[in-house]
Amino acid sequence: MSLHTNIILPSKPRIVSEDGNKGTYEIDNLYPGYGHTLGNSLRRIILSSLPGCAITSVSIDGVSHEFSTIEGVKEDVITILLSLKRIRFQMVGDEPQKISLSVKGPKQVTAKDFVTTGQVDILNKDQSIAEITKKDTILNITVTVERGLGYVAKEEHKKEKVEIGAISVDANFTPIRRASYEVENMRVGDKTDHNRLRVVIETDGTLTPRLALEKSVQAMIEQLQAIVGFASKEDYALSEPTEFKVADEVSESGKTKVEDLGLSTRTLNALISAGI
Repeated sequence: MSLHTNIILPSKPRIVSEDGNKGTYEIDNLYPGYGHTLGNSLRRIILSSLPGCAITSVSIDGVSHEFSTIEGVKEDVITILLSLKRIRFQMVGDEPQKISLSVKGPKQVTAKDFVTTGQVDILNKDQSIAEITKKDTILNITVTVERGLGYVAKEEHKKEKVEIGAISVDANFTPIRRASYEVENMRVGDKTDHNRLRVVIETDGTLTPRLALEKSVQAMIEQLQAIVGFASKEDYALSEPTEFKVADEVSESGKTKVEDLGLSTRTLNALISAGI
């Protein structure tokens, strides 16, 4: 009886459904157990490693910190910041971009009030930002939009140079809203324990779910290709373990004879017989 030692290759992803920003895809013929191996890896890459755009700092005229209120504006500054973080952007290039709005009330301020440039585009222009309740109130807001990966806390932005009066905000750069996977058994030849992987992806509209899956697969391939083979000795410098250096550097003044410790005769003889 001949044994098969080659692991079969899976099929290319198949489109099950695509509806707006949500897509479902299946990969068949996976070797038993590979469904979870591949599914979990892809999900982690989809959620953490796809670049996107987000606001990293906000400047509001007359506001020095995020716990302020604005005369003539219904929302407080924290609520305004939360609304600004819901705006979805598309950018051309990797350089940070600044966009501003200046609105006089009474008026409902939305994302479409921002004056954008050729490098920045707003996808959800109907996103509400604040409501100006007084006719003589003018709301001036300037935001900095950057491209990045994953989630970056505002403390990281503060490490870099931030303009006076600007409020750093947490930035969630990922363009993915949800990502999940399921694994079920399927028949391949006379075996019924092979895997079918089903991946469900929902994006924020800045890229399609199909492109998100393609980019995540490409990222996985690049990572695996980078570790094929072994590094040569020239690729890294060998260093002596620190603990051996410390042991070699013990000075003579740090040594003490057991005879000088004032121990009892019985304890002293036990230490000496043990070679201490």
